[in-house]
Amino acid sequence: MQKIPLLGQTLAELQETVTRLGMPKFSARQIASWLYDKKVTSIDEMTNLSLNHRKLLGELYEVGAAAPVDAMRSVDGTVKYLYKVGDAHYVEAVFIPEEDRATLCVSSQVGCKMNCKFCMTGKQGFTANLTAGQIINQINSLPECSRLTNVVMMGMGEPLDNVDEVLKALDIMTAPYGYGWSPKRVTLSSVGLRKGLQRFIEGSDCHLAISLHSPVPVLRRELMPAERAFSITEIVDLLRRYDFSKQRRLSFEYIIFKGVNDSLTYAKELLKLLRGLDCRINLIRFHAIPGVDLQGADMETMTKFRDYLTSHGLFTTIRASRGEDIFAACGMLSTAKQEENKQELI
Repeated sequence: MQKIPLLGQTLAELQETVTRLGMPKFSARQIASWLYDKKVTSIDEMTNLSLNHRKLLGELYEVGAAAPVDAMRSVDGTVKYLYKVGDAHYVEAVFIPEEDRATLCVSSQVGCKMNCKFCMTGKQGFTANLTAGQIINQINSLPECSRLTNVVMMGMGEPLDNVDEVLKALDIMTAPYGYGWSPKRVTLSSVGLRKGLQRFIEGSDCHLAISLHSPVPVLRRELMPAERAFSITEIVDLLRRYDFSKQRRLSFEYIIFKGVNDSLTYAKELLKLLRGLDCRINLIRFHAIPGVDLQGADMETMTKFRDYLTSHGLFTTIRASRGEDIFAACGMLSTAKQEENKQELI
């Protein structure tokens, strides 16, 4: 019989677990501490639980932690880790160290339904949602976990297409029984699925980044088919109902593609679309992927675009490009691994 993972259970779920087993209710907090603070890998290590309770717990449950199965290291210190999920699927998490911070980019799905033109994960199609435990494992089992200052839900998959499990994972990251992080340390990126977006804004205080890439709906549809169902104008109208002027940050991600969305005409449309909204723009260099006829704009074009927006009151930054030599953009390593597995089966 396959055992049930404890990793990824919220405090409320752990309380239900210990109640079913006839254990004291306070033992749920003890288990949470072992999982999320001490990051144990086996129930036997939970030494403040009685031997009988550990045995009882171990009959049905396991910690559920799993170390990465592969890694690629960049010359700039970025590390892409590959985690196995389920029997034959893989997801990626990218560790990005900087001088005063260390960020982990975390995945939420195997593959993705959104099929954005510029994204390798979208080329895989959708396979499965990750459980909260599989999301949290990318952090818990990270070799550099103790160095982390920030987590971004910008890896494989659309987080708000897996909103139940993602919200549980965010709760574990920010609640006192879990990591106890400030919500300001966590950013979720989404194309803007409306129902999930509302649940996230109202159920979490973490930062929000909207994947934009064009303020013009016709072009955005070409780049991001999700625009047909979740138009950027409707997303912005929804965001205007909420207050982002205090601790919580709202940003828009904008990959600049050469000759596609890099002219000041698009900068002017951005100003119109986002006028009056308390937000910022993150300009991103494009990492080329196989089979896609898009190229990244040069730094001069990106700087001109940034300066125009900033001079017109829209705070804009150019995100540093990291890990390009290891294809740090999500989907490349997992795609290669799954293709390798297919060849082994032939």
